Amino acid sequence: MRDLTYPPIILTALASFRALGIKFRLSGTEHVPREGGVLLACNHIGYADFVFGGLAARPSRRLVRFMAKKEIFDHPVAGPLMRSLHHIEVDRGEGIASYHEAVRYLREGEAVGIFPEATISRAFVVKEIKTGAVRIAAEAQVPLLPVVMWGTHRMITKDHPKDFSRGKTIAIAVGEPLRPTGEDPVAETAELKAALEALLDQVIRDYPADEQPPGSWWLPASYGGSAPTLEEAAALDAAEKRERAARRAQRRAAKG
Repeated sequence: MRDLTYPPIILTALASFRALGIKFRLSGTEHVPREGGVLLACNHIGYADFVFGGLAARPSRRLVRFMAKKEIFDHPVAGPLMRSLHHIEVDRGEGIASYHEAVRYLREGEAVGIFPEATISRAFVVKEIKTGAVRIAAEAQVPLLPVVMWGTHRMITKDHPKDFSRGKTIAIAVGEPLRPTGEDPVAETAELKAALEALLDQVIRDYPADEQPPGSWWLPASYGGSAPTLEEAAALDAAEKRERAARRAQRRAAKG
């Protein structure tokens, strides 16, 4: 797979990280194989996660092809860029095509990234995840790596203003590979969720204390922060979904 766009994009991103004074804490990156298909299952806490998630594979000199929602590919600027990076378009209403595309990429030896929570967790902890990750890894017969990021949400996420001030720490941790068989996707998905939760717990506890004082909006409620609980976040997600549906109905009515 030819990559004319990806290398300069990475160099630009790295220069931006230096300009922002970002301090990185990477762990477990040795679990990313240097060759062969591998699926990275990442937590999702901010809009820039697909940018930072790829760094998990950088020590192994891999380029990650992320599965991303169709709306991004429909954008006049972001769409062509995403295609040039060979990311995978996901139509949530018709996901079978992206499923088969991800399996094809993996069988061809690519590293693929997926966000099994599907949408950003407003609670900043791992919410319920879909079975797609384990089913894709099982069908392609590739290792499934749990990956967690922390600190990315402090820059840009839902419900909060952007903050690109200097000196933030971004932590990225890769767990030991899982080998789903597909015989029990529900149980194997629960195993993935438990692995993500354990990784995230360790990363949060190891994060610089002076960057997440008690009461911080970016710190989960269970760790003394003021982020919504999973139940509160679910209510916010439901309200957002209703608002989107109402806007779509208004647009259809205006056209009709």
